[in-house]
Amino acid sequence: MTPTTLSPRRYRDLTILDLDAQRSLVIACDSAGAIGPKEADVVRVPGYVLGRFTARVALMEVLAVGAWPVCIVNTLSVEPEPTGAAIREGVADEVRSLGIDPEKALTGSSEKNVPTIQSGIGITVIGLAVTAELLIGRLAAGDALALFGRPKVGTEVFLDDPEIADLQTVRLLLDQPGIREIVPVGSRGILAEALDLAALYRLQINWRPGLPELDLHKSAGPATCILAAGERAALEAAGLRAGKPFCLLGTLEN
Repeated sequence: MTPTTLSPRRYRDLTILDLDAQRSLVIACDSAGAIGPKEADVVRVPGYVLGRFTARVALMEVLAVGAWPVCIVNTLSVEPEPTGAAIREGVADEVRSLGIDPEKALTGSSEKNVPTIQSGIGITVIGLAVTAELLIGRLAAGDALALFGRPKVGTEVFLDDPEIADLQTVRLLLDQPGIREIVPVGSRGILAEALDLAALYRLQINWRPGLPELDLHKSAGPATCILAAGERAALEAAGLRAGKPFCLLGTLEN
């Protein structure tokens, strides 16, 4: 295989690399800075929690289009011990929650030359997919748009919060026939992600009147909520099963 035979393309925040006519690599990444246990961090949380949530975002992005993670890379701007070890354990546990062995799939590096006073982390996830089964390019006018979870950021975010979406939420949506696109919401907020999704299909959103109080502009931090689109009945069925806050937002229209 030579570089000229590869066909990388972008879709939302993802890079998709078609290996051949049947298989594609899906690549996602996320980062966090000034969040962690170090003295100059702005938001103080344990390294373990930082690792869990940063890994979760990139894993969600890959899963959401129907790819399966095969390699997770953590690049840490902190010393190996003790901060790096705590972050790595958080990343590893998030990987384990999918039934993936981090001893085989997880690699990375940390800062070994310079003392650090502030936390920094980057996560890259590489997934493998059957190209024809990718959840991209499937929406049409008339499809409904819904939200699972709540937008939360900074000190609002904690691991056991039942209101935030997680990897199991994505897997439940993937298993629901009739759901045709899944979009984790991050720092740009619900409105920006929803409008971008509609624009991909040259559609507009007919927002449902009387939406419950919901800040559509608020950052959702480490993907604490998820947009899903497809058949209304399928979205409502998933909403009953997900165990997360659920809201129908509207319909995609020409």
